[in-house]
Amino acid sequence: MNFELSEDQILLRNMIRDFAEKEIRPRVKELEDRHEFPGAIIRKLGSLGILGMSVPAEFGGIKTDAISNVLVLEELSRISPTVCLIVSVHSSLFCYSILKYGTDRQKSTYLPPAAKGDLLGAFSITEPEAGSDATALKTKAQKQGDFYILNGTKAWVTSGTEADGLIIFAVTEKEPGLKKLSAFIVEKSFPGFLVSKVEKKMGLHSSPTAEVILEDCRVPADNLLGGEGKGASIAFHCLDYSRIGIAAQAVGLSQRALEEGLKYARQRQAFGKKIAEFEAVQFMLADCATQLEAARLLTYRAADLFDRDKPFSKEASMAKLYASEAANRIAYQALQIHGGYGYSSEFEIERIYRDARVVSIYEGTSEIQRLVIARSLLKESS
Repeated sequence: MNFELSEDQILLRNMIRDFAEKEIRPRVKELEDRHEFPGAIIRKLGSLGILGMSVPAEFGGIKTDAISNVLVLEELSRISPTVCLIVSVHSSLFCYSILKYGTDRQKSTYLPPAAKGDLLGAFSITEPEAGSDATALKTKAQKQGDFYILNGTKAWVTSGTEADGLIIFAVTEKEPGLKKLSAFIVEKSFPGFLVSKVEKKMGLHSSPTAEVILEDCRVPADNLLGGEGKGASIAFHCLDYSRIGIAAQAVGLSQRALEEGLKYARQRQAFGKKIAEFEAVQFMLADCATQLEAARLLTYRAADLFDRDKPFSKEASMAKLYASEAANRIAYQALQIHGGYGYSSEFEIERIYRDARVVSIYEGTSEIQRLVIARSLLKESS
């Protein structure tokens, strides 16, 4: 297996690293403190083509390989996990879902503006009473002539207040008495679409996570994605792919936490010497670095399998599981190295610690990832 990045991948990574340092880092604290959506930053990323990484050139994108996508998300997350999440959901869930399952009309309608950043995408399957259990969805879609009428409530929608288009999952009755999950491309301008509230969250404050109400929402029948009853297969496959992106987010966040821990350990003195000279602190740093590299390699492995069109579901779950839990451990250790100052919002590690907590929850909790992995192992051994 070749662990070397290509010249193009290195150039892309360095470009995004430079952009993140110059354009994002100076504004991160202000945006997070004010709970302000980073609209200007997202638009700049659109002009650079980063929002079109999942979109082919024929639709205005710069479609890249999955490894390149991971490198971009990792660099964004190192500076702002919030910006990384917004880009990941837009690219890995909204754009990718339409590219893989959409009709020619759907692709030509939604992918060009999405690739340029003129349209921001979101993805919504979760409901107030249906999270890990997708079979418990209550949102219904009923066919009426040339439209589907959607009724229900969606929860925890990333970029919910800002998204121009969303892929929303609802239950349709394919045959009398036979209900199936279906996916729809829903624009915020459609009648009956309403953003009802924004969640107050522990972290990722610049990413508005909203509840969406669909009240007789009229969706053109042409916006059915992949056909009636195909929603489950669309959701599972696209979430498998997007978990590689969340693993990359966790890796970038972990990288930043380790950097902050190293920087503080070199500066802080106790008992007459730098705390970096104490074996206890050195062991913390060594454990963090080892876990970070393991998470990074698992993430690259999953992306490599995707790029080579090999089965990747188990490996994506492994990457997401390990990287997200490692991010929590690394952020914890880095904060511990800071001592009391780590508990102060004046130090970046406090925000990193809060942001890290959610990566082992969204897009499939750690428990769901373990189920996916175990079931795959059992199937392989049968």
